[in-house]
Amino acid sequence: MNFLRKIFSSRILPSWIILLCDILTTLFSVFVAFLLRYSYQDLEVRGGELITAMGIILVCNLVFFRAFKTYSNVLRLSSFTDMLHISAALAGSIFSALMVEVVCRYGFHLYLMDYGVVMISFVVMFVFMTMIRMTIKTLYDALNEDRVEAYNTFVYGTQLSGVNIAKAIRTARPNKFHLKGFIADDPAMRGKVMMGVNVYLNDDRLLERIRENNVQAIIVSPMKADRLKHTDLADRLLQENVSIYLSPQITDDWQGAQNAQQIRQVQIEDLLGREPIHINMQKIGSHLEGKRVLITGAAGSIGSEIMRQVAAFNPYQLILVDQAETPLHDIRLELHSKWSALEAPTIVADITNARRMEEIFSLYKPEYVFHAAAYKHVPMMEDNVSEAIQNNVLGTKVVADLSVKYGVKRFVMISTDKAVNPSNVMGCSKRICEIYVQALAKKIQADKSAPTQFITTRFGNVLGSNGSVIPLFRQQIERGGPVTVTHPDIIRYFMTIPEACQLVLEAGSMGKGGEIFIFDMGQPVKILELAKKMIRLSGRTDVKVEFTGLRHGEKLYEELLATKENTKPTSHDKIMIANVREYDFVDVKDDIERLIMSSYDFDSMALVARMKDLVPEFKSLNSRYSILDK
Repeated sequence: MNFLRKIFSSRILPSWIILLCDILTTLFSVFVAFLLRYSYQDLEVRGGELITAMGIILVCNLVFFRAFKTYSNVLRLSSFTDMLHISAALAGSIFSALMVEVVCRYGFHLYLMDYGVVMISFVVMFVFMTMIRMTIKTLYDALNEDRVEAYNTFVYGTQLSGVNIAKAIRTARPNKFHLKGFIADDPAMRGKVMMGVNVYLNDDRLLERIRENNVQAIIVSPMKADRLKHTDLADRLLQENVSIYLSPQITDDWQGAQNAQQIRQVQIEDLLGREPIHINMQKIGSHLEGKRVLITGAAGSIGSEIMRQVAAFNPYQLILVDQAETPLHDIRLELHSKWSALEAPTIVADITNARRMEEIFSLYKPEYVFHAAAYKHVPMMEDNVSEAIQNNVLGTKVVADLSVKYGVKRFVMISTDKAVNPSNVMGCSKRICEIYVQALAKKIQADKSAPTQFITTRFGNVLGSNGSVIPLFRQQIERGGPVTVTHPDIIRYFMTIPEACQLVLEAGSMGKGGEIFIFDMGQPVKILELAKKMIRLSGRTDVKVEFTGLRHGEKLYEELLATKENTKPTSHDKIMIANVREYDFVDVKDDIERLIMSSYDFDSMALVARMKDLVPEFKSLNSRYSILDK
């Protein structure tokens, strides 16, 4: 057994050994054809004819084996396509041998070999060459299958992509998945057999079929991936402790076994039922190509993704500003790796340092500014009110004022849904930023003092961003729990980082100045259900959910003002303009400057009182500042 394992190991046989086997097969097949055509006794009389036939057929075979490269394939990965190549090579060879015999008979009156021997040898050669390859493939699979523990697996999808996945997992080594069947949605596939296994319908009996076959994994083809979001199939599978895997898109260069390594376990982001957002990226690119673009907070989740998307539009220059040195260094390395030709200075700077920021604006003269720098964690800002004012409000004022002074064409600010009827310091600080930017936009439009168009974008939570709930839950599950949820009824809106940034760029390109754009975030997600689904996805059964109570300033739900009564539509069905109260710039400027000056006294209660005067709808929740609302 060990000897066989050594022979049929993962090493690939040299082509000359395979060719030698095919040569021996050719000679043996001609001999068998002679035995079938004549009796054994005739061999003594027809020995010369046998040797002649072997020589002619062998030469023809070598020519066509070379043409079709029948000996260049990896035998353990032999497929139907390889059998077609062998068949074509042998057909060409036998036809050539017959033509040689015809020419010799009728041109030179020489009888070299019998037509029947030629035809019979073709059949025998095809049978033997096919059997050798299939035998090696079967032995290899049998001797290597027990090296790893493979999951009994169904493939969801019976079209070409599903079949390709099944082929890939069968030929992959080590073999992680053992194909036990297919799942189909088409009733016409009921009772069918594909690749030697049964096809089962996605119906009420599917879970019963999964239990019967002891199925531990389901691989979902790209054609079926969307059904995971819009049906309860994923929930039903997870309740049965069946792992769900997603296949990559199958393209023209799909390499079977190699691409099987790209099959990945489904993530919670894959299961959130969101319709895909379509963006006119060509239109956005026309605005940014050849421009000087400055991004604040460039090392953060949103800022770094804006950087990646803008870099793809071939800007003249990207100016990346952040006060976090190490993450900004990582961004620099990424730029050198992916966009080495792009001029992209990475600048460590604090946006509240007006002199430093003016030096940057004066030196680089940006035409577009994406302002993503901000403190965003709600509980942290409840305890650090002065820092929320200085970083969020003062930082925004500094960058906005410099944009006007240096003639920036467009200024796009990233805001948050927590600015709507704010219930915490962070949300209110962002609402004050919105007020200042919108009032400044209204002023310069009225007096035509600057060409800058100020645009604000407002959206909810982004999946996978720094400090968001999903990475936290993953860490807690890896540690064995508990997974901490603040309240059983808390809900949140979610959007992926790339699509949020695409909408930011789209809104930035359509804005005329002074608008606050809000994004359609889809349906809200109940955080408790999110936590439970993530636990089931992990395959763990020992992780519990623990309720910790609402944090300071935290709402049960976020508001986006995404109603027809409070918004105006735009040309994009996922982007709306918020109808909000507008402020006079002179009054706002004085109030905000006094607020900023007060922040250096570090009197949190007095600061929050000033914030409530400026934003009357700010009502503190679950916070010591609630006393100011009475």
